[in-house]
Amino acid sequence: MHVFTDPKNFDAYLSGFLWILKLTGASAVFALLLGVLLAGMRVSPVPVLRGFGAAWVNIFRNTPLTLVIFFCYFGLYSTLGLSLSQELDLNRYWLGVIGLSVYTAAFVCEAVRSGINTVPTGQAEAARAIGLSFAQTLRIVVLPQAARSVIAPFGSVLIALCKNATIVGTIGLMESSNVMKDLINSNGDAVIPIFLVIAGTFAALLIPTGYLFGWLANRLAVKR
Repeated sequence: MHVFTDPKNFDAYLSGFLWILKLTGASAVFALLLGVLLAGMRVSPVPVLRGFGAAWVNIFRNTPLTLVIFFCYFGLYSTLGLSLSQELDLNRYWLGVIGLSVYTAAFVCEAVRSGINTVPTGQAEAARAIGLSFAQTLRIVVLPQAARSVIAPFGSVLIALCKNATIVGTIGLMESSNVMKDLINSNGDAVIPIFLVIAGTFAALLIPTGYLFGWLANRLAVKR
């Protein structure tokens, strides 16, 4: 544990997890918004929208996240010149957020769609009968009821997203996995303590998160 008594190493450790939290938070918001939109497309009466939603889900669920992140960096940034910040680390961060968001949105979409399927069809039919459009029915009637049944799946997606955020280190962002690699390279005699501290920090963050979402799911579950 002597590695983390060095202020430089400890600051790097904190900075790495701060990047992880930033990546997780921003990507979760964008993935949720995009995932709900895709779920609406998946249940839409318009064939083109259903096809687009299905294609998005099938493509991203079956593509390794590493390839998605590489495409964001080497395709969007290096080839197409997309720059989201003049600061190199911030640019890598936003490219990572794009990759994590579009990838995770596919899983959010399926979670939301499964929740929509739990809502009795009579609810939507009644809403349409009183003159609500498909979008209004989805927003006012269906999604609020579906939300209660997708809390637990959302928790699993969020936990996976937090762990997947370490993949952004492959494009040079100094998040926790890259910090761990550097610490091990410079402190070869402390491999196990370094690993235990990094892994333990993830566990300390994610285990309570899992219990929290489990508690919320039970608390807000529809009583049948």
